[in-house]
Amino acid sequence: MTTTEQRPRSRFRTWLLEGANEDQYSRHPGPMVKQTEEAHQRSWWKVMCLTGVDYFSTLGYQPGIAAVAAGVLSPMATLVLVVLTLLGALPVYRRVARESPHGGGSLAMFADVLPRWTGKVFILVLLGFAATDFVITMTLSAADGAAHIVENPLVPHWLSGHAMLITLVLLALLAAIFLKGFAEAIGIAVGLVGMYLALNVVVAVVGLWHVFTASGLVVDWSHALTAQHGSVFAMIGVSLLVFPKLALGLSGFETGVAVMPQIKGDPAEPQDDPRTRIAGTRKLLTTAALIMSAFLMVTSFITVVLIPEKEFRSGGSANGRALAYLAHHYLGDAFGTVYDISTIAILWFAGASAMAGLLNLVPRYLPRYGMAPEWARTTRPLVLVFAVIAFGITWYFDADVDAQGGAYATGVLMLITSAAVAVTLSAARKREVGKAIGFGVVSAVFVYTTILNVFEKPEGVQLASLFIVAIIVVSFISRARRAFELRAIEVDFDDKAAWLIDKIAASGTIRIVTHDLEGVEDREPGEYRQKEAEQRLESHIPAQAPILFLEVVVRDASEFSTDLHVRAVELDCYKILSVEAAAIPNSVAAILLAIRDRTGLNPHVYFEWTEGNPIMNLLKFLFVGEGEVAPVTREILRRAVPDPHQRPHVHVDS
Repeated sequence: MTTTEQRPRSRFRTWLLEGANEDQYSRHPGPMVKQTEEAHQRSWWKVMCLTGVDYFSTLGYQPGIAAVAAGVLSPMATLVLVVLTLLGALPVYRRVARESPHGGGSLAMFADVLPRWTGKVFILVLLGFAATDFVITMTLSAADGAAHIVENPLVPHWLSGHAMLITLVLLALLAAIFLKGFAEAIGIAVGLVGMYLALNVVVAVVGLWHVFTASGLVVDWSHALTAQHGSVFAMIGVSLLVFPKLALGLSGFETGVAVMPQIKGDPAEPQDDPRTRIAGTRKLLTTAALIMSAFLMVTSFITVVLIPEKEFRSGGSANGRALAYLAHHYLGDAFGTVYDISTIAILWFAGASAMAGLLNLVPRYLPRYGMAPEWARTTRPLVLVFAVIAFGITWYFDADVDAQGGAYATGVLMLITSAAVAVTLSAARKREVGKAIGFGVVSAVFVYTTILNVFEKPEGVQLASLFIVAIIVVSFISRARRAFELRAIEVDFDDKAAWLIDKIAASGTIRIVTHDLEGVEDREPGEYRQKEAEQRLESHIPAQAPILFLEVVVRDASEFSTDLHVRAVELDCYKILSVEAAAIPNSVAAILLAIRDRTGLNPHVYFEWTEGNPIMNLLKFLFVGEGEVAPVTREILRRAVPDPHQRPHVHVDS
């Protein structure tokens, strides 16, 4: 289909927009995209390492944050988190993997359930929280990587006051890698995760040995518990109140379902039910959750028992790096430095995982909804945008790990809560009463956790609100700017429609009269008789010249790009082309161009002037897909076909 001519691009613009591929984000990916996806697919345990750089890397700062939030109760609060992980988040996301096997996650589940504009706006809100989650993953991980650098005793002293600069450098390196291209990420992730977990096993084992061989440590800790909190019931109550602050330990689940397309499946399985991939994803989620739960329990215990409380505070040697503190203290600076390097690497790569998540998420929804500029389909411009945002957030939080924890937890909890609600609705729709009740309870727990986190750390929802407002504003501005595109993915005609078009083309002139129709049940021969008489009189169509009626029925105006399946309808002696679409003018323009390309003739299309306020009609077009049909159709054709001699002819009666 003919489109607007592209202006010559500069070398920089060509490089920046390299790799733009509209098929990659449409509902019908082309064969090259499918081949590319298959070429990068791996076994589930290797893909687990890709999501693990986000999930497992939280060990770099989670024990320290737990100690700051819960004090001596850190192990008990962590136990609550582990129970919620294994009995709440894990079952939820195993269900999400089954319901959304192509990596869309809970957002895709809501997109399928919520109707029209309600669904689109809700998806934009969830994208705001997802952006908060992923961007803070980058900034928090980089900040913690910087903390590991400046606290290493072998690093020059002059670097100790430059954590902000180091964080910005790490983020810039991350952006540079993605600007160059980020191939073989899974292979790198396997090496990083394998090394990091192995080093953490050593630290955990050594820490446990010192806890149970040093006299009085466990006794002192238990006495502190009793002195501060009294009874066991008080400890449980405080742990339940405190554990939402530890929600960072749930960060890997949304990433786990986002990487589903990377898991190797059976090519023989149907696209809508890739059972091998779903089974692999469930193994990934379960294995990762069990590994992380074990590490969280052990590390929360050994850090709070072995590390003095003052070291966890801001400026302390264990702040944001509790396990690294133990590695240096008990295994020497050589091992500690190796541990620091491994931690810095996996934290940096966790930022890469988050960046990859953003680059997958934004093009998946916004361009498809018409709510992003064209350059949002390409990687490099998005990388620059996200890098600038990450720099701003790092500056705002002064590269402080603790300060960013609340914002990070808010994004994580909102996504998990949305997933829990989505699977609850799914189970209810399928009349799975027991599962619906169970998932409903889990949803209630996550709603409580999220609300408590918002009250405790309001900066998280404030930051998310900025993302949401920015996304909604940019999205609707983009939708308005792109309103005059053709917006048709494909146009095809059924056999009878094609035969009618070819038959009328044989007369030498194709004349098409548009006709308003609310539904097929409204068709009456008298309407077509009257419409034909009016158009022949007012538009001077010869009495014997054959005409085709064209009817566009708007089903969901919130959609942007759609397939147009044109079918023929005969009513008495009247020949009608009928199509369902998202917008009338764009669809008429696309069908006219498809007819022109099929027959080699520029068709003539006839409209009536639209009654009513022009401004209201324009708004009606933007949000309902109707309104000023005739002038908008002409404008769409003018933009799509620069040469007037190749453009279909638009006639409007008086």
